[in-house]
Amino acid sequence: MKMALLSEQHRSLLPVLVLLCVPLSCLCQSTNSSSANATANTLTTAAPSSNATTPKRVPGCRTGLNPIYRYLCDRRAAWGIVLETLASAGFLFSVALLFGLLIWSFWICISSRQQRSSIGGTVMCMSMFLLATAGIFALTFSFIVRLTPQTCPTRLFLFAVLFSLAFSCLLARCLALLGFAAARGWGEPGVALGLFIVQVIICTEYLILVLVRDKKPCQYSQEEFVMLQIYVLCLLGVSLILSLRFLCRSCFTYSYSYSGPAHLQWRLQAALLFITLMLSTCIWVVWITMLTWGNPEVNRRPQWDDPVLSIALVVNGWVLLMGHGLSQIAFLCRGEAKSKDAPLSFAGWTSPSADIPELNSPKEGKENGSFENDGENRRGRRAEPSLRSPYESGFSMTEIDPDKDYTIPRPQTTNYQEPYDEYYGQD
Repeated sequence: MKMALLSEQHRSLLPVLVLLCVPLSCLCQSTNSSSANATANTLTTAAPSSNATTPKRVPGCRTGLNPIYRYLCDRRAAWGIVLETLASAGFLFSVALLFGLLIWSFWICISSRQQRSSIGGTVMCMSMFLLATAGIFALTFSFIVRLTPQTCPTRLFLFAVLFSLAFSCLLARCLALLGFAAARGWGEPGVALGLFIVQVIICTEYLILVLVRDKKPCQYSQEEFVMLQIYVLCLLGVSLILSLRFLCRSCFTYSYSYSGPAHLQWRLQAALLFITLMLSTCIWVVWITMLTWGNPEVNRRPQWDDPVLSIALVVNGWVLLMGHGLSQIAFLCRGEAKSKDAPLSFAGWTSPSADIPELNSPKEGKENGSFENDGENRRGRRAEPSLRSPYESGFSMTEIDPDKDYTIPRPQTTNYQEPYDEYYGQD
């Protein structure tokens, strides 16, 4: 009976226990879910902090590389690797040509001690041009590396200065080829240096005003960068006009002297000089247009600025190197080699009158039948006949008889009815 009563009491408490267990289970579930969410939140917050301390690995670059050098090795941005390869090849080629030109000029000076060589001015101008071309290729790396307070002055100063040196050498060469007296000989490198110093002064003043007087960090806009190149554009434009004039002169001027190969070489040199300056002008127009107008139009303003300038540097460097540097050195070496040819030797030549015994012995001028010595009788005839030269005419001037008529006979006619009878002396 007692067990039956207890079971009945337990049955009556069952609904109360159910009501208590359900909220407890819900509370436990809520606490478990809240704890799980809290741990998840802590994990997610910890992940960015770990990423912030350890940067992402760039494919192709080593771990821990400074991000400003990323484009030098990033395989995802292939433009940096391609441009640095072309720039390195151009730099090495320019330096090799420069050293080769200097060694060749020293060898020419040593081998021709007795003769005074006139290639010193041309060699110096070409050396400055090759030095500027090598600097243009080396400057490409400052644009592949991101803009920093260290690379900013390098970009602003060297871009305009190196191109002004290259175009000044081209302008001086055009003046020398056109025959200007101020650009002949050692005047050619003097004119190039004078034009080059102007751009050095302009860039130096700009950096002093920005960094020293205003005490501002080195930063520039695209328009300011283009404004610094105005003098370089003037040099390029004047050089292009003078090269066109030289090309027209070499193509439309004909010389009647025997100078066919030399005239052809001058025409080829004029054509290469004009093509080099024309391609450089097109490159400058394209990169200035893209930097000031094209990149904002396609919404690529900060991303494409450095690649555009890097491509302009590499392409223009190779145009200058192949169009003028290599070709001018080839023309210079060929012209110097032709000028050093041995003189003509007539030792093996035979005279058409070698069988005459009198001609094989050394003779003076008075043995010639047509020779009249000042000490002899000038008015009278020679007392004794003298030997005649085989190249003399059939008769000597002393054999002419003044009494004879040596006039040219005129034609005679018997037709007295012709109107030309009076011309022939007929009445």
